[in-house]
Amino acid sequence: MPHTARAGLAAALLGLVLGCLALGPALGWGFTLLQDMVFVPDPVFSRFTFGLAGGAARVVPSDAVVTALAQVVPAELVQKGILLGIFVLGCSGAALLLPSQALGPRLVAGACYVWNPYVAERLLIGQWALLLGYAGLPWVVRAVGEGRRVAVAVLPAAVGGFAAMTVTALTALPVARRSVLVRVVAVLAVFSLPWLVPTALRPEGIDGDPVGVDAFAARADTPFGTVGSLLSLGGIWNRYAVPPGYESVVGAAARLALTLVGVVFFLRSQVPYKRRLGVAAAIGLGVACAGVSEPGRAAFRWVVGEVWGGFAVFRDAQQYVAPLALVAALGLGLLAERVARDRVWVGALALVPVAVLPTMAWGSLGRLGAVAYPASWTAAREVIARDQDPGDVLVLPFESYRRFPWNGGRAVLDPAQRFFATPGRRVVSNDAVRVGGMVVESEDPRVQGLEHVLEGDSPDLPGAGFRYVIVDSGTVEERQSFGMWLRSARVLIDTGDLRLYRFDGPVTAVPPE
Repeated sequence: MPHTARAGLAAALLGLVLGCLALGPALGWGFTLLQDMVFVPDPVFSRFTFGLAGGAARVVPSDAVVTALAQVVPAELVQKGILLGIFVLGCSGAALLLPSQALGPRLVAGACYVWNPYVAERLLIGQWALLLGYAGLPWVVRAVGEGRRVAVAVLPAAVGGFAAMTVTALTALPVARRSVLVRVVAVLAVFSLPWLVPTALRPEGIDGDPVGVDAFAARADTPFGTVGSLLSLGGIWNRYAVPPGYESVVGAAARLALTLVGVVFFLRSQVPYKRRLGVAAAIGLGVACAGVSEPGRAAFRWVVGEVWGGFAVFRDAQQYVAPLALVAALGLGLLAERVARDRVWVGALALVPVAVLPTMAWGSLGRLGAVAYPASWTAAREVIARDQDPGDVLVLPFESYRRFPWNGGRAVLDPAQRFFATPGRRVVSNDAVRVGGMVVESEDPRVQGLEHVLEGDSPDLPGAGFRYVIVDSGTVEERQSFGMWLRSARVLIDTGDLRLYRFDGPVTAVPPE
């Protein structure tokens, strides 16, 4: 077997081992439901799948790919395959990108690329689609540098969608030589069409809420401030996405030192893509730091609110330190090559990322898990699917994130839009996001209008186009209030997990967005 192929296989196996170690209980039978990570059994294609249900096309084309795969194998296995694939793809890609004849340094680069705060935090926030693009970055850099197979290398990011493609573009364009730049731009543009087209078809355009700039700005999650956290490959805006024990001064210092050492060795190397990848990493870090200061956030708010709402893709700025993570991983691989004659030292370097971030193991000490949806959810879906009468489905409480007891109390984006989707019937739930005391408003005109309808004591839900209402969580007071709203509706399912209501009278038809 050729040396490169052997290195790729070894790195892929290492990625598989690290993936199993990182996911832990998430590999049990069932679904991992956490923050933005939402998979459902037997998904069906709907307007929501293709970004045509009113909101921004954030799930395009990732949801369509998952739905297609789930027609062949169970959706539970699709999710686990994707999550493990991220580790396999990222580890092998970083290993093969490192120009070394020794296997050990390649494995060090691969291990450092998939086991770090960036991957841990993005996994805990459930952004598997972004991580899929992150895993493909080394392959993109390699393909762009060689000027071949660019389309194949970009494919993981294309599946991931708009955020993954934006991070990939930010990395690929500075790396591309002039001779292949036009080809790279063409590939990025073509693979962005699945989410660019539905975005362009929105009659109201994109209206980005400037509040999101403050809500999603990078924040300090180490003792070294926001910039120090970003240099450590952390700094995510969601404090619930930080691995346990992350605030330890010793651990934070070790992770910061590891990144800085990797960057220094990379910049002192002679790899052919050093300058161009270094520029991409610097641009990414600059974007991540743009919202650190108040003047930077103010400028960002103006761009999102006044120039073009599509620039909201840069609000979650920490995600753009991805090329810096690749630079650091490659630099640590180059350090390992310097000591490659001593295999003990090389082996120790491969274990360093796990040693400085041990709480990423076993699903971040149990934060990840696998659960089954309650039987009441399946029963409600079957009832709705059998009904031929027109009318949409409303999900209450009208909040975007839920903490279901059957999901271990983990916060998850309400799965109802995907779970109860049926052809010709839209499932409407709120997509506004609360971050502390800030609320990033919905981008869906239907949701914006419905918020005003629900402000009254007795909202006319059939008049708003709803045949069914699902109450899948809420406080005792909220459920009592919903009961008053729905006193004219018939209760079809009533369990501790879910209550399904149906309006039997005429329902106002609402044209598709």
